[in-house]
Amino acid sequence: MSAKLLSRFPAHIGLGARIDVETEFAGEMDWYMAYGERHKDDGLEGRLVSMHTFKESWPSWEMHPNGDELVLCVAGNLTLHQEHADGTTATVTLKPGEYIINPPGTWHTADVDDEATGVFITAGVGTEIRPRE
Repeated sequence: MSAKLLSRFPAHIGLGARIDVETEFAGEMDWYMAYGERHKDDGLEGRLVSMHTFKESWPSWEMHPNGDELVLCVAGNLTLHQEHADGTTATVTLKPGEYIINPPGTWHTADVDDEATGVFITAGVGTEIRPRE
């Protein structure tokens, strides 16, 4: 057994409460596509657990249609913007130790003032991305 950095080696929680260590995160869409292929048999129950550090605001919005996403701030401040399926919006600034849930169908993006790190538990099947205007 050896320790892993979540920022480099995300984890997958699958059927039967199985946890798999993922390949090293490459930061590209190809990585996510390969992840989805590896775990397609888990369907909507699979969850990606990852950690990312941001030095600037996100350039896009994303939405997970098939399950909740938990966003946990672990360093810095992370300002999350949500556009809910019913048309309402919300903005919350997370401090270390605080979290929020993005419900299914909620578009979300984030701003950072300096640097912020978050842990994400994501129902990734069917994720959509759109540019931030």
